[in-house]
Amino acid sequence: MSRPSRNYPAEPRERAVRLVAEVRPEHSTEWAAICSVAGKLGIGSAETLREWVRQAETDAGARPGTSTAESAETRRLRAEVRELKRANEILRAASIFFAAELDRLRRSSSTVPHATSGLSTCPGAGKLRRSATRSSPRL
Repeated sequence: MSRPSRNYPAEPRERAVRLVAEVRPEHSTEWAAICSVAGKLGIGSAETLREWVRQAETDAGARPGTSTAESAETRRLRAEVRELKRANEILRAASIFFAAELDRLRRSSSTVPHATSGLSTCPGAGKLRRSATRSSPRL
């Protein structure tokens, strides 16, 4: 079973990284300096401190990789994409629903006569239509 994760605040992380840089000349390897600082500060694992040192080097531009700011921006953009995809799904479902509803309304109203079928809703329009359809003119 793995150990529960511990989140360290930013200030102790930065202090630990600075301390590794300060004591590095006193040790034969960087790993020895990291182990020494991790033990003195009570950091659960030297590997954790090594990751902090690597990330600090990346953020400073001394090491290739993704900086903390770039990672945060990527996370923010991915969350935005997820939200937009969710909104698109909702809009797609709504458009399908309303299209089906409109289709249903059109089908149910096709039995009701329209103005194009020869009947008009204007009063008096029938008189004009009847008089225009007579074959012999009135004299």
